[in-house]
Amino acid sequence: MIEQLTEAQLVEIESVTLDHYSDNAESFWQGTRDHDVSQNYAALLNCFPKSQPLDILDLGCGPGRDLVYFQSMGHRPVGLDGSAAFCEMARAHAGCKVLHQQFLSLSLPDSTFNAVFANASLFHVPRQALPNVLRQLHTALITGGILFISNPRGNEEGWQGERFGNFMEYDTTKAYLEGAGFTLLKHYYRPEGMHRDAQPWLATVSQKAKASRGAP
Repeated sequence: MIEQLTEAQLVEIESVTLDHYSDNAESFWQGTRDHDVSQNYAALLNCFPKSQPLDILDLGCGPGRDLVYFQSMGHRPVGLDGSAAFCEMARAHAGCKVLHQQFLSLSLPDSTFNAVFANASLFHVPRQALPNVLRQLHTALITGGILFISNPRGNEEGWQGERFGNFMEYDTTKAYLEGAGFTLLKHYYRPEGMHRDAQPWLATVSQKAKASRGAP
C-alpha cells in the first residue's frame, strides 16, 4: 500500500487516468466492444427473478457496451463515467441516461438502484478513497441490492503508464466490502476454465445488508 495521498494527489490520479481514457476513447471502444463478459452479466442478473425489470447503475460505463446489453434484456440501466468523451459515446450507443460524474466526487440518489455493475472500473480508485466510494454505492442501492465488481487482481497500487490501478486479492476486497456494509455472496476468477495463474480477474457479487462500519 502506498503512503497517504494528499487531496491534490487524489485529484491528479483521477484527472490523469480519465484524460488517458478520453484521449483513447475510440480505440478503447474498438478494442472492448466485442469482449465476452456474459459470465459477469449472468453473475449479476441471476441474483434477481428473470421477469423483474431492474434499475441498474453501470459504474464506469465507458462507451456503453454493457448499457446496450442491459437494455436489450428489458432493464432500465443508467450509465456513469468520469470521461466526457465516454459519456457522449454511451448516450449515442445506448440512448439512455448517462451521468458525467467522477468516482471521487459521486452524487447519487439514495436507495434508487436494484444493482450496481462495476466492470473493470473500481480498480482505478486509490485504496484510501475506496471506503467512501463503496459507502456511497451502498447508500444508492435499495435494501437487498446487489453490487457486482470485476477488477484485475494483485497486491499493489500505483501507476501503470498514464493509468492508476489499485489491485487487490479476494481477502482484501472482502474486507473493504464488508466494511462498507456489504455481504459477500460469491466470487470467481476469470477467464473461466484456466489455471489460477492465468486468471488475472477477480469478480465479486455482494449484497447491501446492513449499515457501513468504515474502512478495514
